[in-house]
Amino acid sequence: MIRVSQIKIPIDINDASWYQDQEKIYGRLRKKVAKTLRIGEEQIESISISKHSIDARKKPELFDIYTVDAVIKAGSANGKGSGKNGLEESLVKKCRDKNVSVIKEKSYDFFEKVSARKESEAKDSSTVPDLALNKRICIIGAGPAGLFCGYELAMAGFKPIIFERGADVEKRCEIVDRFWTSGKLDVKTNVQFGEGGAGTFSDGKLNTMVKDKEGRGAEALDIFVKHGAPERIKYESKPHIGTDILKDVVKNIRQSIIDAGGEVYFENQVSELILDDTNALKGLKVSESIVECDAAVLAIGHSARDTFKMLYESKVEMQPKPFAVGFRVEHPQSLINKSQYGVADSKALPAAPYKLTTTTKEGRGVYSFCMCPGGYVVNASSEEGMLAVNGMSYSKRDGKNANSAIIITVDPKDFGSDHVLAGVEFQRKLEKKAFELAGGKIPVERYGDFRKAVNADNTAVREQGISGVDNDMNDSGISGVESFDSEFNDPQMKGSYEFAAVHEILPEELNTAFVEGMEKFGRIIKGYNDERALVSGVESRTSSPVRINRDENGESVNIKGLFPCGEGAGYAGGIMSAAMDGIRTAELVAKKLLD
Repeated sequence: MIRVSQIKIPIDINDASWYQDQEKIYGRLRKKVAKTLRIGEEQIESISISKHSIDARKKPELFDIYTVDAVIKAGSANGKGSGKNGLEESLVKKCRDKNVSVIKEKSYDFFEKVSARKESEAKDSSTVPDLALNKRICIIGAGPAGLFCGYELAMAGFKPIIFERGADVEKRCEIVDRFWTSGKLDVKTNVQFGEGGAGTFSDGKLNTMVKDKEGRGAEALDIFVKHGAPERIKYESKPHIGTDILKDVVKNIRQSIIDAGGEVYFENQVSELILDDTNALKGLKVSESIVECDAAVLAIGHSARDTFKMLYESKVEMQPKPFAVGFRVEHPQSLINKSQYGVADSKALPAAPYKLTTTTKEGRGVYSFCMCPGGYVVNASSEEGMLAVNGMSYSKRDGKNANSAIIITVDPKDFGSDHVLAGVEFQRKLEKKAFELAGGKIPVERYGDFRKAVNADNTAVREQGISGVDNDMNDSGISGVESFDSEFNDPQMKGSYEFAAVHEILPEELNTAFVEGMEKFGRIIKGYNDERALVSGVESRTSSPVRINRDENGESVNIKGLFPCGEGAGYAGGIMSAAMDGIRTAELVAKKLLD
């Protein structure tokens, strides 16, 4: 196969079908590939897109940048050498282009990672179940880590048993929608707990900073596509599914696990670890039953606070972990589009994302997190008397507002205690304030009011010169450009909201860092620090407040047979990294049980 990189195609921003008509897209690419390789289009057997991104460096003149893999027909006239390999190498050499190369496809192989199958053994699935040896593997949690771990184990012939404290995704959606309408919280099933984990009610982002040398990321994307996600997630530089599609994908993965012999039990919470005399795991207490197992994967998610307490009381070794807290910030999506693309509205272009990061004068990291183009701020609470928010987008990302968490790094010294679970109590303290501010509704404040309150009350802000008004700013708060002509919108939220003093939630030092970050971001995205921007809170569930220590074999360092996994255990940050860690943990569990 020949890979052609850096294929550049000018975007027609007025063509509504630009990304909708697949035949046109592949037609453009076929022409470009043929021209690059100096062959006729008829000599190309097939092409596939490996990568796509939008180049906006010369906005508003925009370009699609593609990497394309092409299969050339055997015996094509311009090829020399024997066989397809010789033909491909000849074509690559002849075109003398550094962006053209011969590649060899290599698919992910679970048993190759486990090293449980000899090279000479047959690779058809009929040989796999004999290796499973009827070992019982329990998985605690049906978020991305648990589901992908369960899927790999089930496909390998094991019959994993998944226990999820919340409801299945169909029932869960009804319960969450009812909460957003009525405000009545179900502490067992909510935005945090239930099939698919917290990611089910999110933007469904599938990008990750984790390097994919082992092919687990590609495997995860293949699984998503196989179960209903669009093919484009395999090549987009910033792939996302959207909450509407993700719900169906999650359900389909569950069905595949069941079809392969696995079991999935909802509304069944693991409340105790059953250990033997050597401190090794031998079973779990689930609801009121004891379930014996040979291994258990702990994929509990970042909000399982009662489970963290149970693990602490069981003396599972863990430690407090840094994370970040802050607020959701909303702007008109058209403002973000204008900044990123050079045009506020285009028939062709998707809603623009952004990523922002800075370090304050005091050394705090401030950055955007879980940015949702055309999305909603959602009430993501899971405990009575406390309120947390998150962001969510549908697959079309067609809402009027863009939102993102703007969060500030915190670490154990901020928690007020050296207790392992001090980070949990720190989160709860903030969430209790957020709940009380608006009587359980999402508290919202205009950024101008937030900034004014912080400037008036905070000596540190004045000393750092963060006045919120640059000399060259006009009345709109936008530096160096004409006033943005789009009206700022009302909050776009799932769950009731009320305007309140959001600036009272965080400690003074974190408020200072937030304002400093917002002002810096206003110099990157013009209008970002406009006084009409919306600030809501509190964003407190960005990642797990603990890390459950594990060794090089993936097991708890002091409870053998227990495999901490995913975001709740402190080893992932988002859907993709959690899924990849789930796949890796499946390999390690299989290796242990097959050795």
